[in-house]
Amino acid sequence: MLLSDGLKRKLCVQTTLKEHTERLSDKEQRFVDKLYIGLIQGQRARLAEAITLIESTHSRKKELAQVLLQKVLVYHREQEQLNKGQPRAFRVGLSGPPGAGKSTFIEYFGKMLTERGHKLSVLAVDPSSCTSGGSLLGDKTRMTELSRDMNAYIRPSPTRGTLGGVTRTTNEAILLCEGGGYDIILIETVGVGQSEFAVADMVDMFVLLLPPAGGDELQGIKRGIIEMADLVAITKSDGDLIVPARRIQAEYVSALKLLRRRSKVWKPKVVRISSRSGEGISEMWDKMKEFRDLMLASGELTARRQKQQKVWMWNLIQESVLEHFRTHPTVRGQIPLLEGKVLSGALSPGLAADLLLKAFKAETNDIYPIQ
Repeated sequence: MLLSDGLKRKLCVQTTLKEHTERLSDKEQRFVDKLYIGLIQGQRARLAEAITLIESTHSRKKELAQVLLQKVLVYHREQEQLNKGQPRAFRVGLSGPPGAGKSTFIEYFGKMLTERGHKLSVLAVDPSSCTSGGSLLGDKTRMTELSRDMNAYIRPSPTRGTLGGVTRTTNEAILLCEGGGYDIILIETVGVGQSEFAVADMVDMFVLLLPPAGGDELQGIKRGIIEMADLVAITKSDGDLIVPARRIQAEYVSALKLLRRRSKVWKPKVVRISSRSGEGISEMWDKMKEFRDLMLASGELTARRQKQQKVWMWNLIQESVLEHFRTHPTVRGQIPLLEGKVLSGALSPGLAADLLLKAFKAETNDIYPIQ
C-alpha cells in the first residue's frame, strides 16, 4: 500500500517521538505531559514554563524539551490538517534601528489585534552583556498595557551572545506559541544588522520600521536590509515629522524599485504610521493580511516555511558541531596556547585554525577509524 507524503511525515514524527519518550523516567514523562496538556489548553504559565525548558542548556532538560517539541509538532500537524492545510498562525519579523519606536508600535498594534479577536505572542530578543551575560529585558516595561492583556503574551529572551541577536531557541518558541493557540507571532529583533537575516529565516513576513529622520546612519541598511523587507513602515509620522516622513517614504519607494523582488506575487510596500495617533496602523495591517493571502494562494508561504526548517536544522548542526569542537579535550587544551601565538603575531589565524582542526581530526580518527 502506498502512503501519502503527509502520512509518511506523520509516521516518521510519531516514531521519533516514541524513541525519545522511551528514554524518559515516569516522573519526567509526567512532567512533559503536564506541560503539553497545559500548553495546548492555552495556559500561559505552562507556555512560559515550556519556553524556559527549551532555553535550558542542561543536557537532560534539552532532551525533555525535544520530547515536548515533538509532541507539539504532532499536534501542530493535526491542527493544520483540520484547517485544510493552512498555517494556524501568521509569523511576522519586526526590526529597525534604535529609536524607531518598535515597542511603542507593538503596544498599539498588539492592542488593536487583540480587540479584533486575535491572540498575539511577542518574542522580543534583548541584547545580552558579553561580560556578564545579563540582559535588560525591558520590553515588558515598555509595553505596560499589552503585557496586562490576557490575549497577548510577551516573552523577552536574552541573546546570550548568539550571533545576530536571535536565540537558537526562538524558532522553537514560535512552535510552542502556536501550540498554545496564538495566531499572530511577532518576533522583535535587536537593532539593524545580522539579526534581520536570522529572523527572515523563521517568519512569513519581515517588516522594517524606520524613523523619519537621519541620513548617513540609514545608508548602510538601504541595500542589505531593504532587500529582506516585505513591508517598510516609516514611524512617528505625526506633528512636525510628517514632512520628513513623506520624504523618507518617497526615497524608499524609489529604492525598492531598484531591488530584486523576493516574491513573484508580492511587491514590497512603504507606509507611514504613527503609534501616537494610530494613523496608518489599521491600513498597515490590511496590507499585511493582503501579503499573507497572496502568499498562501500562490503556495510561496508554504515553500518559504519548508526552506526555513531546513535552514534552521543546519544552523543548529553548525552550532552543535562548533560547541563539540571547542569542548573536545585535545582541542580545548591547545586553544589557549595557539590563541596566545596568534595574539603575539607568531602564528597566522589560518595556520592556528589548521593546527586545531588537525588535532581534532587525528583524535576523532583514533576513536572512529576511517575504513
